[in-house]
This record gives sequence, C-alpha cells and structure tokens, in this order.
Amino acid sequence: MLSGFQTVQDRRIIGLMSGTSADGIDAALIHLREKDEKNEKDDGLFPDVLGFDTIDFPPGLRDRVMEVSDPESGRIDELSRLHFELGELFARAAAIVAESAGLPMAEVDLIGSHGQTVYHLPERVARFGVKTGATLQIGDPSVIAQRTGVVTVGDFRTADVARGGQGAPLVPYVDYLLFKHPGRARGLLNLGGIANLTVLPADPKPGDVMAFDTGPANMLIDAVAWMETGQTMDRNGAGARRGTTSEALVENVLSMPYFGRTPPKSTGRELFGGPCAESLVRAGREAGLKAEDLLATATEITVRSIKDACRRFVEPVVTRLDEVIVSGGGAKNGFLRERLAQDLSPVEVTTSDDHGLSSDAKEAVAFAILAHQTVRARPGSLPGATGADRPAVLGKICLPG
Repeated sequence: MLSGFQTVQDRRIIGLMSGTSADGIDAALIHLREKDEKNEKDDGLFPDVLGFDTIDFPPGLRDRVMEVSDPESGRIDELSRLHFELGELFARAAAIVAESAGLPMAEVDLIGSHGQTVYHLPERVARFGVKTGATLQIGDPSVIAQRTGVVTVGDFRTADVARGGQGAPLVPYVDYLLFKHPGRARGLLNLGGIANLTVLPADPKPGDVMAFDTGPANMLIDAVAWMETGQTMDRNGAGARRGTTSEALVENVLSMPYFGRTPPKSTGRELFGGPCAESLVRAGREAGLKAEDLLATATEITVRSIKDACRRFVEPVVTRLDEVIVSGGGAKNGFLRERLAQDLSPVEVTTSDDHGLSSDAKEAVAFAILAHQTVRARPGSLPGATGADRPAVLGKICLPG
C-alpha cells in the first residue's frame, strides 16, 4: 500500500482505455469518494465524472497496431517502439482530459491505464515444464507516470492470468460496485469490439457475479463496413437496417466452438478479427449478398450470440434478467439496440446513460476505479468472471520522478 493513499477518502483519478477497435483513447476524469476512513467494503465507492474525452489515434497508428497484433506481420522492434509511442499518447490523453475539465495535472492524484491489447491468449498451455495463459497490453505506464508526474497503474490483466484466470473481463468488478440492485436482476452488456456481459442477480454478493465475453460486437460489423463500403463503421446501423440477413452465414459463424464453451471465457481479435471477417465477406459475395445484407448479417451475429448466451448460460443461474444495461460504442447503434430489445424481450433494454453514467466513458471510469483499488492493496477482479483461483490485486504501480 502506497504511503499517502492509505487513508485518503477523496481523490481525483484519470482512467484511460483503448479497446479492440484500436482507433483512439477514452479518457475519463473522476472524483472518487469513500464512505468513511475505516471502510474496507467495496460498496463504499462513489464516483462522479468530472470530464471525458475521446482522443483519436493519429493517421496510420491503427494500422500499425493491427500489424503488430498479427503473428504473420508483427515484428518485435515495431512492437517495442509502439509500446513507448502509445505510452506518450496515453500521457497526452490524460493531459487533455484534465485540461478540458479545468483541473491542473498537479491536482490529479492517480492514473489508471488499461493500455492497448495486442494479443490475448487466456487458455493455459503447458510448455517448458510450466502451464500458463498469456496476455499483452502495450502503452508503457512508466512513460505515462514520467510525462504526467502522476502515480500510474497499468498492466491490469496479468495478475489475474497469473492466478489461473482469463485476465478478462475486468469491468464486472466495477459493474458490481455501481449497478447492483436490491430487487432487480441486471445484465451489464458492453458492446465494444467484443461483447461482454456481467450478470448481477438481485441483491448480489461478489461471489454471485458471473461475467464473460459473448462473442463479437462491433468487431465484425466494423470490418464488414470497411471492406464493403470503405467506412469505419455502419453508423447507427443504417446499412444493416436496409439489408436482409443471411441465416446460413449467421448459423455458420455461430457454429464456432467458442459459443458453446461454458464461462468463464474471453476472446478477442485472435478469433473474431480479420480472418473471420474476410471469411464472412467472401462467403457473402459468393452468395450474391449486397453490402447492406452483409452488414445485416454481421449485426445479427452479434444479436443472436448475445441472445444465445443468455439462454445457455444466464437463465440456468438467473431465471430471468429484469434489465440489460448497454454501454460501449455499440450503444450508439440504434438498429443494434432495436434488435437486442426485440430478441431479449420482455427484458428491458436501457443504456448506462439512462443510469447516470456515459456509455462512452464507462470503461475508462472502470479503470480509474481499479487503479484506486490497486493502490489501496484491494483486489479488483472477480473469480466468477475470470476463472482465477482467487481475487487478485491488479496492475503494476509506476512512480513519477
């Protein structure tokens, strides 16, 4: 536990997040309060968002991230250099959100940075006499600490992997803190590149929480949009709304073994990235599908995989969810939200904005809170979400100076 963080009940923290879309950095500045000095309960945390910004990556950077994330094109020298370059950009993002909120960096107490995932291999493999999973996030937190002069926590996922977990998802811990309800069973659905679902039974305890990645969310939709229209996304689902879904292609993707695996489980670009999207588009073109049809099909894969996950894995634990609260970039896709509401009915589908937390800012806020837990030497993971043998104190603490 760091001296100076032991008894402080009131601090200003920046959370930084770049997701699997690898197109920019979400930066949130929060004011975090605790119930009282002696409180050691997780439910004593109260965040207020003071500022939020999304800082786009410079032109060409996303392509470089994709290159180093691909075993066929990745080079160790490029990976090493990008690790430091992203650290500089994350530090710049922290300065931007502090300035936009009117707070001098000297008054920021802590930074939590998720970094940029370039590879995620959560399944444990035996080699050299040891059995491990692996995950790699770049954007060196030491660079952030040196540039900002603020204590920085980064590399959150590795401690959980070391405890036998998947290292993901980690946001469910914060979902539990902020969204548990005494009388309603809730699902917290984050629609980033990958869709992940946190299940909170009514009046839950930490051990009651289940969470897992359901499959692709925006990853396939965005890739199809780029390959078919030259656009980075299907804005508001307009293209998909005009298209006709190919049931055969939906069923083909949903037959992949990942969807049948029981939680805890996590996935990423390794399974649902470029090759998956290219295969989908190739099959669609051979079948004579138009761009709108392929967008409708990719959107339906996201919707159907979430619905199937609820049926297979959630209903046996929670008879029925009362509400699904959506966040992430997919929350802005009106057609995707409509399809989810139709397929999950009679479950109420809302967004985290409806509950007072920006759907864009939610993950960045989560890593600000996780950084707070780390410097207080408190666990930040839930074994029911990651599969670890016990909760872990997450991340590495980097000091300025």
